[in-house]
Amino acid sequence: MTESAKQLLLEIKNSGHTPIYVRISRLNPVISKDGLEFNYGGKKIELDGGIVRNLGFISSTEQLMKRFDSLKGLESNGITLINSPDSMFIARDKFNSLMKLKMAKIPVPDTTVVEDPFEVMRLVNEWKDVVIKPVIGSLGLGSVRVSDPDVAFRVAKAILSVNQPVYVQKYINKPERDIRVFVVGTTVLGSIYRVNRSSWKTNVAQGSLTQVLLPNEELQEISLKVVKALKLDYAGIDIVEDEDGSYKVIEVNAAPLWKGFYEATHINPAKYIVEHLIRKIKK
Repeated sequence: MTESAKQLLLEIKNSGHTPIYVRISRLNPVISKDGLEFNYGGKKIELDGGIVRNLGFISSTEQLMKRFDSLKGLESNGITLINSPDSMFIARDKFNSLMKLKMAKIPVPDTTVVEDPFEVMRLVNEWKDVVIKPVIGSLGLGSVRVSDPDVAFRVAKAILSVNQPVYVQKYINKPERDIRVFVVGTTVLGSIYRVNRSSWKTNVAQGSLTQVLLPNEELQEISLKVVKALKLDYAGIDIVEDEDGSYKVIEVNAAPLWKGFYEATHINPAKYIVEHLIRKIKK
């Protein structure tokens, strides 16, 4: 269990409600003569609402469908979930989420997803410097920066050999940092710089230092447009500054961790997330 999950459980308890930690792999929807029920570890479980943190480790499409169906079943039974399964699913898919942001006129880097290593070579020749990422992933794990077409070809071949598409994003020459903005509901809780002078990766999990940043009007506007476009209740939004000073949204995390954010801002998102959930349940 992550520290963020522990803080959420504590906030639920402090608000006068009973917290339950549920592993999605053990949550089973049951169609019975009485309708749709749910059991957890062999026992019937009833919930008023829930905060979806992740879908667990997934090794097959069928496993993903079962877990997604379980969440959709909870939602169809009137249980309030944040983030909603549909929004969670979109945000988890990096390319789909960027397509929706682009359609909402939110600035994003040039990005594609392909299944041909020669196409990856061509893109490196065109874009010069790219990042190849897992389509689904977090913490910067598995991301590779490439500027050599031959190296890109080898990386693409390795990814394609395990039947995964290749997600390619034009590298933005950022100033040794990126920006994480944290939004709950229609409120920007705050933002931080994530600074790494020894690596192009600026995830806190990759060793970046954090500095508090007072978000300007443009950052707030972009971030609120992001959560609206993806229909998210809360999110961690990763934004980079381009060489011309403009902003681009790199990706959106629908179940962000906040250790670095809390250390820099002393704002605990758990309190605001739980309050937001309780308000939605009461509506």
